[in-house]
Amino acid sequence: MRSVVLTRTTGPSGLEVREVPDPSPKPGEVRVRVHAAGVNFAEIMAAKGLYPDAPKCPATLGYEVAGVVDALGAGVDRYRVGDRVVAMIRFGGQAELVCAPVDQTFALPEHVSFEEGAAVPVNYLTAHHMLFEMHRLRAGDRVLVHQAAGGVGTAVLQLCATVPGVVTFGTASKGKHDFLRAQGCTHPIDYRSEDYAAVVHEKTGGEGVHLVLDALGGTDWKKGYGLLRRGGTLIGFGWANMSTGEGRNLGRIVSQFVQQPRFDVMKLMNDNRGVAGCNMGHLWDAKAVLYPQIAAVEAMLAAGTVRPHVDKRFSFDQAAEAYRWLQSGKNVGKVILVP
Repeated sequence: MRSVVLTRTTGPSGLEVREVPDPSPKPGEVRVRVHAAGVNFAEIMAAKGLYPDAPKCPATLGYEVAGVVDALGAGVDRYRVGDRVVAMIRFGGQAELVCAPVDQTFALPEHVSFEEGAAVPVNYLTAHHMLFEMHRLRAGDRVLVHQAAGGVGTAVLQLCATVPGVVTFGTASKGKHDFLRAQGCTHPIDYRSEDYAAVVHEKTGGEGVHLVLDALGGTDWKKGYGLLRRGGTLIGFGWANMSTGEGRNLGRIVSQFVQQPRFDVMKLMNDNRGVAGCNMGHLWDAKAVLYPQIAAVEAMLAAGTVRPHVDKRFSFDQAAEAYRWLQSGKNVGKVILVP
C-alpha cells in the first residue's frame, strides 16, 4: 500500500509517499481502505519534532480516517466488508489501509462524504470533551474559542449552538467572519486589528466568560485566564504559538516556555477559577470516558445536528503542501488528504 511517511523531522519537507506492507487486522480490529484522512496541528508539530508522543522516523502520522471496511479481524461481527466507516487510530492514518479496534469506529451515514467523515474524530471529540465532559456547558454560558475557523473551532461553534442561549466569541482574521457567523458565532473578533480581551470585556460588561478554549499557548493562556468570570475555566488544547515557519525555531520555543504562566493552586482557590488541559491522543484508550462521547457525536452526525466543513482536499503526493496550508492558518475548516 501507499503511505505518507515522515522520514525526518524537518517539517513538511520530511514527508514522502512510500510503498509499505499491507497491515492485517488483529482480533477485534477492522481494516479500512481509506478514502480520506484528516490532517491536524498535532501532525504539524510532529513533523517538526515538537510533539513528544510522535513515533520515531520513519513513521506514518494521522489520527482519523474514513473509508470502507476491507477486512475483519477475528471476533468482529459489527460490520461487513464494504461498510462505510469512520475510524480513530493513534498514528498511521495517512495511508491507504488502516487497522483500528472496532470500538474506535462508527458507521458513516450515507449523507456524509468520506472527506466530511474524516473531519469528525479529532475535531468533534476534542470539542465535545471540552464543552460537555470537562466544562458541562449550560444555557447562557459565554465561551471564547481561539482559531475559531479551524477544525476544532468549527466543531466548538456548532456544538455550542445545540445549547440554548450560549454566547460565543471566536477569534479569526476578518475574512473568515462570515463563515464564523454561519457556524453560530455570536461575536467574531479580528485578532489582527482588535484586542480580543478588550472586546470580551466590553461585550460582557467586564464580567468575563465562563470558558476559554485556547490552542495558542504561552502568553495567551495568561491573557485568557484574566478573561474568566468567577467559576470560569481555561482549557488549553494546543500550543500553536510555539510553531512558526517550516522547521523548529529554538529561540521561539524557549521564549514560549519562559512566558507561559505558572498557575498556583492557592491563587486558583482565591480567584475561584480553574485551569485544565485536553489531549485527545491520550484518551484513545480511556473507554469509559471516550466511548459515550463517540456515540453522542455519531448520533449528532447522523441527525445532521453537526456537519463538518472541509476546507481543502490534497492528494497523498501533495501531503507537504497540505501541511504547509494548515500551518499557514489560511484554512477555513478541515484539511483532508485523499489517496
